Amino acid sequence: MVNYIWVFMTVVGFIFALINGTMAEVNKAIFDGAKEAVTLCIGLISVLVFWLGMMRIAEESGLLERLSKLFRPFVKRLFPEVPVNHPAMGYILSNMISNMFGLGNAATPLGIKAMEELKKLNGGKDSASRSMVTFLAINTASITIIPTTVIAIRMNYHSASPTEIVVPTIIATIISALGAIIIDRYFYYRRSRKG
Repeated sequence: MVNYIWVFMTVVGFIFALINGTMAEVNKAIFDGAKEAVTLCIGLISVLVFWLGMMRIAEESGLLERLSKLFRPFVKRLFPEVPVNHPAMGYILSNMISNMFGLGNAATPLGIKAMEELKKLNGGKDSASRSMVTFLAINTASITIIPTTVIAIRMNYHSASPTEIVVPTIIATIISALGAIIIDRYFYYRRSRKG
């Protein structure tokens, strides 16, 4: 459905440009946008490669394992129906740690694997389990300590202080994560009382 919306908007834009005689400006904007997208991607790749390398070092040194052990009691309370040693718990913890370091691209495959494991725990049903809903809420509103992608974009556009976004990001993501957990728990307990 979204593809149809994009095609519709593109066609309407071209028709509007033809009617108004601004097709030259549209062509210029298309090629300038494509050039800027490539430049932005190259800038992002360098920062993401650096942080993915740092994550690999953290994994090899055992830091990720220690962080997982640190967060495990908290995550176990959020996902009480997931056994502690189940692969889903490992994927959930890895996803959350990747998101904390602003590595959404690295966190995505881990999140998909976590959902696959949670679906197995749910008996393969097509309806979402409590853990799946909770994981989706937390993953969407994840706490970010180092907003890697935003810092890379700010550096790419020559920001005077690209890292000044760190403290506001930490505050905003903590509030959003707490809000997601509170709303998740509210609806869960509300549904439990009805059932």
